[in-house]
Amino acid sequence: MGVSRALLRYLVSLSLIIHAAVTTANFFKPFNVSYDHRALIIDGKRRMLISAGFHYPRATPEMWPDLIAKSKKGGADVIQTYVFWNGHEPVRGQYYFEGRYDIIKFVKLVGASGLYLHLRIGPYVCAEWNFGGFPVWLRDVPGIEFRTDNVPFKEEMERFVKKIVKLMQEEMLFSWQGGPIIMLQIENEYGDIESAYHQRGKEYVKWAAQMALGLGAGVPWVMCKQSDAPDNIINACNGYYCDGFKPNSPNKPVFWTEDWDGWYTKWGGRLPHRPAEDLAFAVARFFQRGGSFQNYYMYFGGTNFNRTSGGPFYVTSYDYDAPIDEYGLLSEPKWGHLKDLHAAIKLCEPALVAADSPQYIKLGPKQEAHVYHVDTNTEGLNLTQYGSQSRCSAFLANIDERKAAVVRFLGQTYHLPPWSVSILPDCRNTVFNTAKVGAQTSIKTVEFELPLFSNISACQQFTVHDEVSYFSKSWMTVKEPIGIWSKKIFSVQGILEHLNVTKDHSDYLWYITRIYVSDDDITFWEEKQVRPTLTIDSMRDVLRVFINGQLTGSVIGRWVKVVQPVRFVQGYNDLVLLSETVGLQNYGAFLEKDGAGFRGQIKLTGFKNGDIDLSTLSWTYQVGLKGEFSSIYTVEENEKAGWSDLTVDAIPATFTWYKTHFNTPDGTDPVALDLGSMGKGQAWVNGHHIGRYWTLVAPKDGCQRTCDYRGPYNSDKCTTNCGKPTQTRYHVPRSWLKASDNLLVIFEETGGNPFDISIELHSVRIICGQVSESHYPPLWKWSQPDFSDGSISINNTTPELHLRCDDEHVIASIEFAGYGTPQGSCQKFSKGNCHAPSSLSVVSEACLGRKSCFVGISNSIFSGDPCHGVVKTLAVEARCASSSNTLGASKL
Repeated sequence: MGVSRALLRYLVSLSLIIHAAVTTANFFKPFNVSYDHRALIIDGKRRMLISAGFHYPRATPEMWPDLIAKSKKGGADVIQTYVFWNGHEPVRGQYYFEGRYDIIKFVKLVGASGLYLHLRIGPYVCAEWNFGGFPVWLRDVPGIEFRTDNVPFKEEMERFVKKIVKLMQEEMLFSWQGGPIIMLQIENEYGDIESAYHQRGKEYVKWAAQMALGLGAGVPWVMCKQSDAPDNIINACNGYYCDGFKPNSPNKPVFWTEDWDGWYTKWGGRLPHRPAEDLAFAVARFFQRGGSFQNYYMYFGGTNFNRTSGGPFYVTSYDYDAPIDEYGLLSEPKWGHLKDLHAAIKLCEPALVAADSPQYIKLGPKQEAHVYHVDTNTEGLNLTQYGSQSRCSAFLANIDERKAAVVRFLGQTYHLPPWSVSILPDCRNTVFNTAKVGAQTSIKTVEFELPLFSNISACQQFTVHDEVSYFSKSWMTVKEPIGIWSKKIFSVQGILEHLNVTKDHSDYLWYITRIYVSDDDITFWEEKQVRPTLTIDSMRDVLRVFINGQLTGSVIGRWVKVVQPVRFVQGYNDLVLLSETVGLQNYGAFLEKDGAGFRGQIKLTGFKNGDIDLSTLSWTYQVGLKGEFSSIYTVEENEKAGWSDLTVDAIPATFTWYKTHFNTPDGTDPVALDLGSMGKGQAWVNGHHIGRYWTLVAPKDGCQRTCDYRGPYNSDKCTTNCGKPTQTRYHVPRSWLKASDNLLVIFEETGGNPFDISIELHSVRIICGQVSESHYPPLWKWSQPDFSDGSISINNTTPELHLRCDDEHVIASIEFAGYGTPQGSCQKFSKGNCHAPSSLSVVSEACLGRKSCFVGISNSIFSGDPCHGVVKTLAVEARCASSSNTLGASKL
């Protein structure tokens, strides 16, 4: 099967974009960056900046241009990213800047797009990333203590930070060189743990600041969550809300380096969601109360490919409920609602940068206004005429969590929904309210493809159940040995710490010893009706216990006690303990001491002559899996593994490798594997490690039927997915796929059914809009000349409903259209008592066959007022289809 024309066009255009970006010498005319108490000053001008958090290794380079473009289209001025030390220096002194770690290409793509970059060097990043971004070899530096006044650590940290700064300078990527980098960060949320290090922590903060400033980067540095940041370092806020944050000096601006627009997820956990209304409220409040730089953490979350997820127990997906989802699709209405918010804030920017501080006006018990004007004496304000470039802007807030409010402001009346902010760029007209969502809702759909295998006939290719396609009759298998599998083993007396042995080259470490059981022991157990028990004071993350090659039990947890009954036979018994990591600790003090494996006493109890102290025995150590270190997941090495055909009666099986081949689905829609039929393990496609998988199920309770945006958010407030596996779908970037004969290799630990694995396409097929007469006119109209010069009043314009399909798709059918008083929500719309008969024809004429469309909300458009004295709403549900397909019919 050949590559589709759409995909070919996409790849060609993508290649041209990347080539142009990486070969461009300068992206801007060189400019300086500084700051005052109010804002960052770029090329001599204060700026209000919206930043999009986006980590380059959590996407492929082929995805970067589209993600950057969507960030810019959403209203971002800046891209923010960490720098991942363990990705760039996996071996001390050996650097890696290729593939997903080609940070130079990434920065140049940002510059080529016309956006700025905030580079957070750290080098500690947290980020739910393995070991917080530290390379594991750092633990082995003699005398080292992380993140404190410790000479070995400071030497290593300074060496890496210097390396990155020098690299950016050599590539001409700082602003004063014509590059996009306007700001850097040293350390990361150190204030959370500083007290654990006492005075040495305080000295370390001073040293880190001095070291960073001494590198001559020529742009400002920040520290986040660092209240004692030295004078020349901006201390910034991280959190769900930062509108009350004040820096530690009146000479520093108010920055928000991490606006948590969602939250991360653990295996066996619920899926968190942050409402768009509350997120917009938090951002509007931040700028209302004096903020000037705000970054979404994350704007795009992406995927923890390979074994990069931190932990323990963080899932492979890092979707984060971000405005752009893990696959690169827009999450609507969040992305669109924030886009409107950003446009409203930009309309206020002339006033926001002109005023040193806002004037506060109390409007009610829980209502307030902040007014930005060159002259903050409101008695002197001339409000008779303001265009979109007005030097007077106001934010009206209702912080009541339950009740709406009607307030008077500068002689006019304003209606404020609960927990909302209205934005008035000209101190008169409301252009946006955080609780009024006018953006479309997009329903993500999953389509199951039928890939073609080259080595079997069409009638053999698939088993299809309920329109779901599965890989079938083409799987092969090979068993993973339990315990020793290579000559690279060693034996010592005692229990060694896991990471000291594996160096994190694998999740797996085998501990192997022999236990002698006498006839007296057997008789003792039978007479007393007891069983011997393995007890370990503490272990993390997963323990598998094997007796004579058979899996006896498993324990899961972080530093939990193990009490595992075991069953021996008379004579010598092989005792094998498999210690597994599921992401190294990424947060907290003393990370170098956290380690993995076992702690404390480890013994066998219940023997006739007393307990056996296993730490006194000789143990043999084997790192990793045979298949893993033999690279049987790669195209080059997989045929050497001794595969055999898999039969249905051979499943489920533990500690087993599976492989098959599949063809790439047509089109450009993102691809995923549904591994919900499997247990726990890892997966590779064409040698690319798509991550760990695990079908741990979330608790049945704790999810909410409806999500109320009102009131402070926390990660337990609006959760979904109760009673279901936390993650079953795993992203396979299209750039990792060939047109046909893609190799899929699975390592399964606990037993699963590969015949039920399916390949999926992710896309947006259903879009909905719901806009009423009480909504505001489109924000883009404020930038039109007629509004700027005041020749047309905003009061003479109407709200509009906007619908948009994704790239390569058009609106193929109108599933519902109702102007009047429609009921319900997206996919559940119905006619109300008031309904304009022309609703369907008007929307169809405006939208069918188009990638996007606008429909005005006014009686004249719908041939008259269907119900006098009632606020009318237009609700539309449409279906998108590939632009190459035949358009479907419209229906009510």
